Amino acid sequence: MADLGFWSFAQREPDKLALVDPFEKALTRGELLARCNQLVHGLRELGLERGDVVAIDSVNCAEFFVTSLACTQAGFYLTPINWHLAPAEVAYIVSDCGAKVFIGHESVAEVCRKAASETGFPLDRCFAVGEVEGFRSFDSLLEGRPVEMPEKRCAGAVMNYTSGTTGNPKGVKRALPPEEIEPDVISGLMGAFLGMFGVQPEDDNVHICGSPLYHTAVLMFSSGSLHFGHAVVLMDKWGAEDMLRLIEKYRCTTSHMVPTQFHRLLSLPEETRARYDCSSTRHMIHAAAPCPPDVKRRMLEWWGDAIYEYYAATEGGGTLVTPQEWLAKPGTVGKAWANSEIRIFDDEGVQQPTGEQGTVYILLGETTSFEYKGDAEKTKKNRIATEDGKTFFTVGDVGYLDEDGYLFLCDRKIDMIISGGANIYPAEIENVFLSHPKVGDVAVFGIPHEDWGEEIKAVVEPGDGVEAGEALTTELLDFCKEKLAKFKWPRSIDYIDEMPRDPNGKLYKRRLRDPYWEGQDRAI
Repeated sequence: MADLGFWSFAQREPDKLALVDPFEKALTRGELLARCNQLVHGLRELGLERGDVVAIDSVNCAEFFVTSLACTQAGFYLTPINWHLAPAEVAYIVSDCGAKVFIGHESVAEVCRKAASETGFPLDRCFAVGEVEGFRSFDSLLEGRPVEMPEKRCAGAVMNYTSGTTGNPKGVKRALPPEEIEPDVISGLMGAFLGMFGVQPEDDNVHICGSPLYHTAVLMFSSGSLHFGHAVVLMDKWGAEDMLRLIEKYRCTTSHMVPTQFHRLLSLPEETRARYDCSSTRHMIHAAAPCPPDVKRRMLEWWGDAIYEYYAATEGGGTLVTPQEWLAKPGTVGKAWANSEIRIFDDEGVQQPTGEQGTVYILLGETTSFEYKGDAEKTKKNRIATEDGKTFFTVGDVGYLDEDGYLFLCDRKIDMIISGGANIYPAEIENVFLSHPKVGDVAVFGIPHEDWGEEIKAVVEPGDGVEAGEALTTELLDFCKEKLAKFKWPRSIDYIDEMPRDPNGKLYKRRLRDPYWEGQDRAI
């Protein structure tokens, strides 16, 4: 793996394209390498040592990659922060992760300024990409510093924070690799992760990144692409047609996507889609949320055998499924990775047989071992130790394994509806809604019912140009009655202008559901 890794590629061929930023400014490998080396020197001059933390609250930009590459070759932890968070939420993460340096982007200037003030963070350790009142310039960390490779290089890591279904988010912290292991070796392994999907080093690959880099997988896949010698085309605000334009312009071959993006691409008029050449796509890998089978089938028809899927979490993974396997077993998220294992357990910790639903648990391997920072109880609660000496963890998903070992997900356990004693999985109902041409987006969840415990509520974002109202409600309910058993029919439909999703496609269902449960306890 020593010949892989961004730093190795950049030293061998510094003039090759490395990065296209959201303004389509191009950086060569040599230019990106020089900047990340300068940042290492700048951070060390501030006194940062191996194991210290750099927090960054920023939209997608070249400086994000500069910071990531610097941290991961100097033995620092990088903590990316969701830039949609409020000042108090940002302040909590900056404080909890123990950051020694805080980097903020001018697009969220006020949030960063307030977060720094709330934590009493030293302003001489606050740096701004652009202008943030009171912050020093990010470029001041680079100016005058050597562009040569720093001495005593050692591998760093990313400490992401989970979104947190209850309480505050928790940092997923893994031990740093031993100091004697070169960062190039670790980054080579990161790139090799792409090899599980059939992606090859260099080989004229170009990765397009259209989701926020603060997400674990988005940063991992785009960084892995750099470490595999691929150029990365970076988007900030994702748009369906703009992605097609960039795919055609830069002959993009790989990406990490979410089903919401597929749905919006397919919602473009046929003549718009036909305008762009997407024949370069080879490995457009998706995860993060359930993908309705009809949506995936249509993407396969459009982009051919380029649609791969996997199942994992910030904490580890996982499974993957090739296009051919999925067509043979529609709906599956695949079989366990070569170094992983999937088991299904019930609420009493009893392993379930083939075909039986339960909570999905993923093998906790030696290289993926983690702890929730500052929360030993949560770390312990989400794990099961089996009689064969293995340890498994869960993030609360429900599913089952078929006779061939393929995993099928039902839904998040916390999202399951219990109505009249029946367990109902919203994802199944949402998939039906999303197959209707007048639905732009949908969320299904349970609301209180005096007799049944819960009844099914659907919230729909109508498609472009579709008028919400009683006529649409009748049409959609009749559509559901043709495709779902009666106990799965929504009892009511509300409409919303825009579904509360983050740019990576994650639905904040609690924002829709919680008002109905105020002052009441849910069964799950």
